[in-house]
Amino acid sequence: MNILNVPIAEVMTTEVITVKPSQKLVDIKHIFEKRNFHHHIPVAENGKLKGMISLIDFLFAIKNATLNDNENVYHEMLARDVMREHPVTITPDRSLKDVCEILAKGDVHAIVVCDKDYIKGIVSTADIIRYVLNTNAVET
Repeated sequence: MNILNVPIAEVMTTEVITVKPSQKLVDIKHIFEKRNFHHHIPVAENGKLKGMISLIDFLFAIKNATLNDNENVYHEMLARDVMREHPVTITPDRSLKDVCEILAKGDVHAIVVCDKDYIKGIVSTADIIRYVLNTNAVET
């Protein structure tokens, strides 16, 4: 079996941490600080994808703020203020090769896996590397 033909549903992370568009940046800060994830947070409402916040987007938004939770920016700005609308998405039935071709362009480092705008998972370059290293398809 050619590993590139594997459906991305077998590679993606299915336990996706999301935020709502109305959540404050302090909530997003806490996710970046305390959770083990991709450094990309989908923004969703009722399970439907609305946008994506990368760590870079977050850092750009907070500018020169410290990591103190009391900084004004963390309470004045919302997820919708810093998210990128219309992030790159792919359906669960698409192949690993399809995802690799998108990621290889270098424009994004994570892709949200959606079925009719509903989030099913997320896949990053790290997921792909872990998958390849854990399969028997890699010859030594």
